[in-house]
Amino acid sequence: MATGRGRLRTFAARPGECSETVNAGIKSLYLTPPIKPNVCIESMPSEILLKIFSYLDAVSLLSVGCVNKCFYELANDNGIWLKLYSSSFHPKWTIWKMKSKQTETVSLGCAAVHDKEPGYWKKEYIFKQTCAFKTRVMRLVKFLDPYTGLPCKNKEAMKVSGLCWIIVLKDKNGKERVVEKPNLSFKDTSVTVLWYGTDWPCLDILSTLKLFGVTPLLPDQSRPHNKNGPRRFSLIAEYHLANLTESSVTIGADELVQLFSLSPGLLVGIWKEKNEIAFVMANLHYNQLLERSILGSATVQYVPPPNKPLLDDIDSEYGLHDYSLHLDLHGRNCMYLCRSFKCLFCRKRDIENGYLRLRVVNLKDNRKHFPIIGTLGICWETDVFKGNVKDCFVVDLTLLDETGKPFWCFSAPVRMELSTESSGLYDYMGHIYTADYSDSEGKVCLEFVWLEETKEYIIVSLVLYVSTKKVNSWYGTNY
Repeated sequence: MATGRGRLRTFAARPGECSETVNAGIKSLYLTPPIKPNVCIESMPSEILLKIFSYLDAVSLLSVGCVNKCFYELANDNGIWLKLYSSSFHPKWTIWKMKSKQTETVSLGCAAVHDKEPGYWKKEYIFKQTCAFKTRVMRLVKFLDPYTGLPCKNKEAMKVSGLCWIIVLKDKNGKERVVEKPNLSFKDTSVTVLWYGTDWPCLDILSTLKLFGVTPLLPDQSRPHNKNGPRRFSLIAEYHLANLTESSVTIGADELVQLFSLSPGLLVGIWKEKNEIAFVMANLHYNQLLERSILGSATVQYVPPPNKPLLDDIDSEYGLHDYSLHLDLHGRNCMYLCRSFKCLFCRKRDIENGYLRLRVVNLKDNRKHFPIIGTLGICWETDVFKGNVKDCFVVDLTLLDETGKPFWCFSAPVRMELSTESSGLYDYMGHIYTADYSDSEGKVCLEFVWLEETKEYIIVSLVLYVSTKKVNSWYGTNY
């Protein structure tokens, strides 16, 4: 006896012996694809979706909430977030009962769930996690370097926090572009951050540049940081790029790029031929760097707590005394100078024109003159080119008060200029170069002599001018 399939093959082979209705049925049996049920996760009942979401961690819940409005409302469920909150922080009034290594929830009619607005426990969880994260990171900042007075575990703290820096370029139409993945160069008292690429927006249409510190919203030390997860932004500085080449300070140039400086500590490299951005370099001093990169918000910069004035004016002859200075000169990849100076002081008669003068290196005292290692310049690079702009460098200045507390700190690029004045020094025969820096807190004046015989620079003068406003606010004085 022929099987069913055999009979079907017989009918199909001899269609004349069967009716047209049977042939149509056979054709539909072989040619019509099977009907697949239309299953969509969004069409599932809310109860089932809530059950699925209850197995997700906090970061996944936040990501799911970005899918659509329905998922956002379900991902805000107080029951799910209360479970995460309780398992993470173990409050005294825990609502979970442990039985056979399982957690059983109290009835959903619990006041802790239904008496709160949607998303309440989500906010509480994020707030508590953020506070614990900041405490853990700030604990590392307390370890200070005895020579610089600055945190000595910055790299470790950055690794623990998952900290990175990004810049956001905004054009005149309000469109923003985020530039990430910079190159980092760490020094004793600062870190240099370099961004470069090939698809920068046109310089003529840019209006502002914002520098942010970015950390994961919910960092997890047990696994690597997810760059695609929710993140927290802390505004460090904002710069105006309109009329950049006219309103900023020109630091130097080589055959390919021209460098422009924006305060505080930003360096923008512009291609000479195209008038387009080649790279952006930020010089970040370690003083309160982690606080500025973590504790601010996306719109407001971190504001340090005001210093409690401590009037210390026992000696009427001295305005400032027993100050310390740590000075680094570098060109991003190469270090030219790393030196500390102790026992700096200023007499009251040296206070004039709104500044207190601290003479670190005296022009007439050649015993304190010292050489610079290498040829001064700032190194830069892009995807294709590398270069070195000569006769400029980055100054990292850390001035400590008599208690060893950072008093005035900055990291900024400066340029050297050939002086028209004669040195008047019999010990050195060469050209005199000057390099100056100024901000709202003070000024720095450097003088170099170029020795052609040894091909090196000698620092023959270094003077700091500290603003009286800065001193008065720090000590409560009235200079």
